[in-house]
Amino acid sequence: MQIKKFEDLEFSDDFMFKKVMMDEEICKGVIERLLHIKVDHLEYPEIEKQLNPYYGTKGIRLDVYVKDSTRVFDLEMQSYTEYDLGQRMRFYQSLIDTDNLLKGANYGELKESYIVFICLENPFEGLKAENILPRYEFVSLCKNKPSIQLDDKSIKVIYNASKYELEPNPVVKSFLKFVYNHKVEDSFTDAIQDRIAAIKEAEINKEEYLKVTIHEYDVLRRGRDEGIAIGIEQTKLESAKNALSLGLSIEQVKAITGLNEEEIKKLQKTNN
Repeated sequence: MQIKKFEDLEFSDDFMFKKVMMDEEICKGVIERLLHIKVDHLEYPEIEKQLNPYYGTKGIRLDVYVKDSTRVFDLEMQSYTEYDLGQRMRFYQSLIDTDNLLKGANYGELKESYIVFICLENPFEGLKAENILPRYEFVSLCKNKPSIQLDDKSIKVIYNASKYELEPNPVVKSFLKFVYNHKVEDSFTDAIQDRIAAIKEAEINKEEYLKVTIHEYDVLRRGRDEGIAIGIEQTKLESAKNALSLGLSIEQVKAITGLNEEEIKKLQKTNN
């Protein structure tokens, strides 16, 4: 696994997307553009909201989970191809509803919900060219009479940033273009770029990124080498090598990997 350098992160990268969306004004602006609605206010964005409703059941970790007075929003950035997207959105919806409906409450109290996936490429395989769109919106309709809508207040929207040229709305087009190729063309995307620059200037964010990324790498490796002590030790060494190659200090590598100073210095000499 090759770890992307912190300095090279863009808005479409998972860590940076979550960090940028912690800015309430930017988060509000993204929602209003992508859903063509006005948001009265936002509760402070809850990044990586963990939903595990019952012991032993599969949980989810949402990228950006926010609410206003009457609605709930889940925004997901997909920088890689995601399979079973429909089933995934269905499962997300079920857990979001469970999270929002208190025990003893009426079904009518469920808030209107929006699940938004921002994909870098077209998420649907096998579509004819004329059916590939920049935006797909899904609601529950009657199959034998589509004019009848099941008013379940659940809307799912998928964006295909690679087709930004086909987007008729200029502000949405500008945003999708920025997501896809990082080109700044208006004041809003300029504000996002400024926010990215500010995040990169803070050393604490770099340390957090490396800890999170290397932890995920360790989990992957441990999954492959579960129960094998030598495999776990090798995972630590590989993690330390990655951290050193990215310019972390010996103290930072110690904190991330648990290796002692002598082991890290040996690796440092080997890398040089």
